Amino acid sequence: MEIKVERPDEKKLEELGVKNWPIWEKEVSEFDWYYDTNETCFFLEGKVEVTTEDGKKVIVRKGDLVTFPKGLKCRWKVIEPVRKHYNLF
Repeated sequence: MEIKVERPDEKKLEELGVKNWPIWEKEVSEFDWYYDTNETCFFLEGKVEVTTEDGKKVIVRKGDLVTFPKGLKCRWKVIEPVRKHYNLF
């Protein structure tokens, strides 16, 4: 299962309707997470290290558009407080 990270331009963000998605915020912390649905999110602030079950580490930061696949088990390490738009599908 692969985490997809992109650096979208304003046009892509508009096409996706990102500004209409809900916002989620999290303080500096560490926690395990399981995705029971696909999630695409756009990071407005923060920095996170996401480690998958197979040990792969992905760094996500402000300006990244990220897609997490359904069924993914991982550990989130919030390095800088996060504020992100998210869409579950």
